[in-house]
Amino acid sequence: MTHARTAHSRSSIVVRLRTPTLARIGLAAAALAGLTACEQNSFVQPPPPKVDVALPVQRAVTRYLEVTGNTAPIKSVDLVARVQGFLQSIGYQDGAFVKEGTTLFTIEPETYKLKLEQAQAAEVGAQATLKQAETDYKRQVDLVQRQAVSQATLDTSTANRDNAQANLQQAQANTSIAQVNYGYTNVTAPFDGIVSNHLVSVGELVGVASPTQLATIVALDPIYVNFNVNEQDVQRIRDEARRRGLTPNDLKQFPVEVGLQTETGYPHKGKLDYASPTMNQSTGTLAVRGILPNPDRVLLPGFYVRVRVPFDKQQDALLVPDVALGSDQAGRYVLVVGAENVVEQRKVTTGPLDGDLRVIESGLKPDDRVVTAGLLRAIPGQKVDPQLQKSEAAATPAK
Repeated sequence: MTHARTAHSRSSIVVRLRTPTLARIGLAAAALAGLTACEQNSFVQPPPPKVDVALPVQRAVTRYLEVTGNTAPIKSVDLVARVQGFLQSIGYQDGAFVKEGTTLFTIEPETYKLKLEQAQAAEVGAQATLKQAETDYKRQVDLVQRQAVSQATLDTSTANRDNAQANLQQAQANTSIAQVNYGYTNVTAPFDGIVSNHLVSVGELVGVASPTQLATIVALDPIYVNFNVNEQDVQRIRDEARRRGLTPNDLKQFPVEVGLQTETGYPHKGKLDYASPTMNQSTGTLAVRGILPNPDRVLLPGFYVRVRVPFDKQQDALLVPDVALGSDQAGRYVLVVGAENVVEQRKVTTGPLDGDLRVIESGLKPDDRVVTAGLLRAIPGQKVDPQLQKSEAAATPAK
């Protein structure tokens, strides 16, 4: 019994000793397997991000001077009563379009008609007196030659003739004045235009102490557009005109394009009409005026309008989508993909907007691949996977 118990105890000790050893061996094997697995799952570099690129568009671009201005009537006249009298009638509707020569107001014409007839009668009497005086003068000249009368008698006849001639001239002048005053009783339209509301009513006494304003007539076709050009733009236009050999009169033939704030583009076409000979020292601008046909009277005096004047045409200009441009403290830039597909930030000088494209004055070459989409994925100095897109050469320029 003692021998059997001892053998069992030894066996138990061996089992207890073997169990921790086997556990440690298992843990070590698991750790080795894990280490081996880590060595097999090594880091793999992700592919470069895809971005859309396009070559700059090359085409002819017209350069414009773009400013704002105001429309003004080519003619605007205050209609006044130039003779005294009671307003007898008004011959138009307020705000109506009238033709030149239309009678608009009539001012008590009877009195002035009688004065004209009176002056005409006096003129007829003066003509008769002059005729009698000339006949007497001729007779006295004949008598003096025959020594039938004295020279003094001829002198008296000569004086009477000259006095009759002066009286006739005075009578003719009085007739002309009466004719003019009689004409003033009818106030007519001096040109085709729109007449404002009447400022006096029928029956009112007008022209008593000074000319009384009756209404205003405004011509709307054609119409002026006034705008100011800053000194820098004036120099640019002058330099371009000198380069092209244009004279000041040629500059007046430059087209002018106008658009209202509610219109798209510049649908109204005209030409330059006037440029001030001096700069305004207080504003540093030059006053310029254009003239435009306005047959439908779409443009009214006082409208605030957009104005542009084409002054140069550049061949083979480079343009990129305006959305491809970025800006920072140094100015405008585009992202360009180089030969190694590495993104580069390129500083550029921009020009005017032409439709959805922006003219690039400098900083870009025709074969540069400009990032047009995926800008947030294009980081300067890092590689990208450029996807060349079709050029927008057919993009419609601004109208």
